[in-house]
Amino acid sequence: MDYIKKLADKKQDSSGNHGNWISMYKHLVKYTNGHLLFENLDRDFVEGFKDYLVGAETKSEGVKLSQNSKYSYFNKFKAALKQAVRDRILPTNPGEDVDGFKQGEPQREYLSLEELKAVAKTECEIPVMKTAFLFSALTGLRWSDCQKLVWSEIQFSNELGNHIRFIQKKTKGAETLPISEQAVGLLGERSETDERVFVNLRYSAWYNLKLQQWMMAAGIHRTITFHCARHTYATLQLAAGTDIYTVSKLLGHRELRTTQIYAKVIDSKKIEAANKIKLDL
Repeated sequence: MDYIKKLADKKQDSSGNHGNWISMYKHLVKYTNGHLLFENLDRDFVEGFKDYLVGAETKSEGVKLSQNSKYSYFNKFKAALKQAVRDRILPTNPGEDVDGFKQGEPQREYLSLEELKAVAKTECEIPVMKTAFLFSALTGLRWSDCQKLVWSEIQFSNELGNHIRFIQKKTKGAETLPISEQAVGLLGERSETDERVFVNLRYSAWYNLKLQQWMMAAGIHRTITFHCARHTYATLQLAAGTDIYTVSKLLGHRELRTTQIYAKVIDSKKIEAANKIKLDL
């Protein structure tokens, strides 16, 4: 258990990944009552932990883990076993032949163009969050990359026009992202090159609450998070006819299949639209 906790703590450079490791560790503590030795690890234990996750609950009593949570936690556990083999703690991997959970398709919430225009016209109690959200919706930039964006990364050249040159926090990949003149115009007057563009942009329960209140004031009563701005960008690009390969590159995806999730949203909207025309026969 100490070994897995140390592995989890090494993931602190990525809040989402670290959170999943910690959640997996907490479930493992529940399953083992906090006591597990390497010598007790065998295939039966691995399959037992998998069975435990099937019936495990979230923090809310009576609410089962989602398919993607089970998929993520079990994969993290199997990754820990692989690392233990690499570290020569385990001679063999007891989970090597144990199948994991299938990944569920996540719900990609996004704003329509009309909804995006509505929120742009609606006042938000935290102006920097509004500006950052709209900037993300116009560029596809993640919250983590908006939060660390500095003025020197926003550039212009005759060949590329307005663009951002930055290192993705999630993937560590170097990116050059073309952005629209309207996106640049949102930011106002430039500041010092090493100063952050979105000063005092934070991620907290309070900010999330104010984001939701802003959406409700604009007439949107679905649960909208900051990341929905990136979903909005991807979905609106595909709806406007931009090919999926280009959208994938704009989003900085390493694999095209990641972008195909948004294409499925567009297909479902086409089917929904087709079924709106009905005749009384």
